[in-house]
Amino acid sequence: MVKPSLNELGKLAKDKHNENKKYFDKLKKKTPKKLDYVMEELHEAEFKRTDCLQCANCCKTTGPLFTSADIERISKHFRQKPQQFIDQYLRIDEDNDYVLQSVPCTFLDTENYCMIYDVRPKACREFPHTDRKKFQQISDLTLKNVAICPAAYNIVEEMKKKMPL
Repeated sequence: MVKPSLNELGKLAKDKHNENKKYFDKLKKKTPKKLDYVMEELHEAEFKRTDCLQCANCCKTTGPLFTSADIERISKHFRQKPQQFIDQYLRIDEDNDYVLQSVPCTFLDTENYCMIYDVRPKACREFPHTDRKKFQQISDLTLKNVAICPAAYNIVEEMKKKMPL
């Protein structure tokens, strides 16, 4: 499978949005028993071919949610009090969640490496969430992620082929 370039990704995702939305709506109504197994397989196969360091579009265009556990862990890493970390790097968004003050991510270096990789937020560790259990429950998130992540786009396209509904 050819990985879409970041320039094409937005348009491709937009073109496929209605098709993907219908597919995910059907998936929620009639979830195949083997869905999680297939998604894990597709996720692993895609990430054997994908080097996130070549892209880092997720880090450049979106910011993760920071849980209180994330804030505790990262502030400890920086030898700061959690409130100092919050004041320096985070803000509260419209959903009342802690998010980065700005994107691209403050912790992304010029080589696309994460400067806090070992203590990064849970949302970053799990992105693009294509191997999550009960995958059908995060279809809205997946619809957003296919426009951000070429690997997520490829996984969803493969999923539709492997599990036609």
